[in-house]
Amino acid sequence: MYAEKVLSGMRPTGRMHLGHYHGALVNWVRLQENYPCLFFVADWHALTTSYDDTGTIADSTREMVIDWLAAGVDPAKSTIFVQSKVPEHAELTLLLGMVTPLAWLERVPTYKDQIEKLSHKDLGTYGFLGYPLMQAADILIYRADKVPVGEDQVPHIEMTREIARRFNHLFGREPGFEDKARESVKKMGGKLGKRFDELRKRFTEKGDTDALAEGQALLHEAGSLSNLDRERLFGYLEGSGKLILVEPGALLTEASRMPGLDGQKMSKSYGNTIALRDDPETITKKIRTMQTDPQRARRTDPGDPEKCPVWQFHQIYSTGEVKDWVQQGCRSAGIGCLECKQPVIEAVLKEQAPIRERALRFQEDPALVDHIIDEGSAKARALAQDTMRDVRASMGLV
Repeated sequence: MYAEKVLSGMRPTGRMHLGHYHGALVNWVRLQENYPCLFFVADWHALTTSYDDTGTIADSTREMVIDWLAAGVDPAKSTIFVQSKVPEHAELTLLLGMVTPLAWLERVPTYKDQIEKLSHKDLGTYGFLGYPLMQAADILIYRADKVPVGEDQVPHIEMTREIARRFNHLFGREPGFEDKARESVKKMGGKLGKRFDELRKRFTEKGDTDALAEGQALLHEAGSLSNLDRERLFGYLEGSGKLILVEPGALLTEASRMPGLDGQKMSKSYGNTIALRDDPETITKKIRTMQTDPQRARRTDPGDPEKCPVWQFHQIYSTGEVKDWVQQGCRSAGIGCLECKQPVIEAVLKEQAPIRERALRFQEDPALVDHIIDEGSAKARALAQDTMRDVRASMGLV
């Protein structure tokens, strides 16, 4: 039940661009080789800021999933699903809302920031205020212990940990817990049970975190335990009650270094993107018409790569040899801007060719995409239902 899991999601914004690819999808593909991964389309989250414009959500969901698959996210290795197909997300959000202090939601750093950035929208809604709580439910319902995020999202993970901690404190103590826990220890066998008791004593009496880690590993490996016994002993080991919700950890990821065509962050709102499935002609035209160092008004004018958006692309796509050629040629006016752009064009086209090829299969067979989403959503829902049975029982809602 508490095996390592990675969970991440995206709002359905439609077609992915190179910023999404280098900032998230490359990492997802790498993570699925090492962990069980759940990746979901956060369509309910889209409603928190776009409740007045829902006409594109369904199409955007499909296009985004196709891009995930084309980028290499493998449904045989990862569970791909849509949030609204797992209604337990909404139920856990509701129940967590009963015990989450209002002040916790109001202090989330992105709350006021988003209100300022989206001042043209009416965001004085319950849904927008509560979106961090729904985000917490998205994570906790799968008992995911690893959530890949950038530095700016760490406060969301910390709040999720606080919510899990509060919930476990309020509802994790079952009647006769101590006696039941001792019976669960006996099921581990004499040798393992004795070792578990030693580790528990070292942690609860001396705060030995190494003992805690070793005890948790011991429980993961104890094949003789049922899920109920194992879950009870996780709480017993920590000196608390039965562990209902797992506190997640932030799996820090590097911020995307992918710039837009104008040197700003690549974003649809800036109109400076290269879509993941743009055709070669479009990609070539976009890069050839990129702005360059404004000091190079003429071919014979020397330039400074550090002031040119194209140089940022070279830093991602070019070898050391090509970058040296750019630095020397630009500063001496030995090469023109179109010459400088050509290696970038070739590198982007080479990167995107297999992605476009993989996408064709899914573009030509919409039923296959539906099947992947439905199958993934069914798997996700089974996990969510398992958690919700424990949540309801702990709250006396059985």
